[in-house]
Amino acid sequence: MDRWATFDCYGTLIDWDGGVRAQLGAMFPDADRALARYHAVEPGLQAGGQRTYRQVLTDVVPGIAEAEGWPVPDDPAALADSLPTWQPFGEVPAVMPELRERGWRLGILSNTDPDYLDASLALIGVPVDVRVTASEIGSYKPAVAHWETFFRRTGADRRGHVHVAASLFHDVQPCAALGLPCVWINRTGETSGLPRAGELPSLAGLPDLLDDLVPA
Repeated sequence: MDRWATFDCYGTLIDWDGGVRAQLGAMFPDADRALARYHAVEPGLQAGGQRTYRQVLTDVVPGIAEAEGWPVPDDPAALADSLPTWQPFGEVPAVMPELRERGWRLGILSNTDPDYLDASLALIGVPVDVRVTASEIGSYKPAVAHWETFFRRTGADRRGHVHVAASLFHDVQPCAALGLPCVWINRTGETSGLPRAGELPSLAGLPDLLDDLVPA
């Protein structure tokens, strides 16, 4: 039986908050307020799955401006254009190859576009076996189409699969609803009563935890 570890990318492998905050800080007078407003505006733009993630990142900028009473920036696409520069968390480029060396097959289930994911995986520097992106399937997490597509494409045995993610809303909660084991990467010290297979503050220690959950 193949062992599969699937990952969310942005916020789990790539420093999503850092990338978004830095760019919004260059566009608006208060980066923290803009980031908080981003979190409020984004789900509505993703509803229905019609927009690409590039469109979401572009359309969210005037949404933030309108909600906060700020002028719309001259280049609303600057946030979308910045995504390929967002950096991996420090431990990620070492941990992901170690998982491959231990025999894990790797998948990415991401609320993004294929070209964005290509750029981010190039920064991480590890090949993956399967990728499922929102714009490709017309659905954004927390809807469950990413997991359905993953299992359909790979034929993976659920007994050998673990999902790894930082977002309670987008990943941990739907995994709990589907009965799938999920390791929560809790980088910000949140608390939650959602069931999960494990919890770590970063990917450091993930290879041992995954081996404990699904022994070779």
